[in-house]
Parts: sequence; structure tokens; C-alpha cells
Amino acid sequence: MGVEAWYMDNSDEDQRQPHRFSPNQPVSLDQLQKLGVFHWKLNADIYELDPQLEQIRKDQGYSYMDIISIHKDTLPNYEEKLKMFFEEHLHLDDEIRYILDGQAYFDVRDKEDRWIRIAMKKGDLITLPAGIYHRFTLDETNYTKAMRLFVGEPVWKAYNRPADDFDILLRDDSSSYMVVRLKRTLSWR
Repeated sequence: MGVEAWYMDNSDEDQRQPHRFSPNQPVSLDQLQKLGVFHWKLNADIYELDPQLEQIRKDQGYSYMDIISIHKDTLPNYEEKLKMFFEEHLHLDDEIRYILDGQAYFDVRDKEDRWIRIAMKKGDLITLPAGIYHRFTLDETNYTKAMRLFVGEPVWKAYNRPADDFDILLRDDSSSYMVVRLKRTLSWR
């Protein structure tokens, strides 16, 4: 089964709620891939010895990983961190996350500047391309455990919106990398 994604409503209610339009406006995996967002469904129960995960890491060059548990009892400065994760931002490198337990949401902007919510569950591995505006939050269960993967040493720098003038790596339609100058022409809200 693939990942579930949908266009978000404009409600200011609790960020941990699904925020679906009524009727729901689903977003397909193909639509996500056109934005450079890729997904794999893996068996998180065997992540330490999973040959499929090892092959993905080898193929993508993910040489570094760590594990973060996001829950009020396990993450120092929990509320502050959740607010920081939910601030709209981009990175100059891809963001790769693998949900080992629990649930969470990644929100990404489409090319028309609309929010797409991606529901992440145990076993979901996702890559967000460098330069895509996004944010992260837990769902109403208030818990997830995730593996963070990186090409080389981890880079933790986030650039909050607006962050529009960077030389970054983006995927083109053939999934090869190229250096481009990010210059968004979106109207800011």
C-alpha cells in the first residue's frame, strides 16, 4: 500500500489534526513524485537487518543515520522542538525520514503554493528534495520514532520562508541531480 496524501484545508485548528477538505482532495504518489517526493514502504520491524533498506541506502548514498524519538517523555524541549519542526522551511540537502514506530505528517508545498499533507506511518520512508518548502508535525497520537538519513555528514540547517536565493541541488524529471539557482516567484502570504 502506498502513502496517503491530500490537499490541506486552511483551518488554523490544531496542527496535529488531518486538515482534510470535505470532500477530501487526495494527492497521488505520481503527483508527489513530480514534486521530487519519493516513498518506499518497508518492514520497520526488521530495520536493523533489512536488506531492502540497505539497498536503498547503497543506491542513494545514505551513509549516515540516526534515530529520533519524538514524544514529550523522550525529546528534550519537546514543545519548542515541535514548533520549530512545524515552521515552514527548506533545506539545501534532501530530507530523508523513515518512520520506525508511531505516526506523523509531512506537509509540502506544491508548485501552486498549496499545502499537501503526507500521512507517515510505521514503515514509510520518504525523501523530500532540496529546496522544497515543508514542515513536520506529529498527529494526534503525539508520538513517532524515526530514522534520519543523510548523504555524508548530517546537515541540520533549515532556512525559514522566505528563503529564495540559494544554489541548491534539485531533481530534474530524469531524477538526475543538477545545480540550479532557486528563485521563487510565488506571492507571499
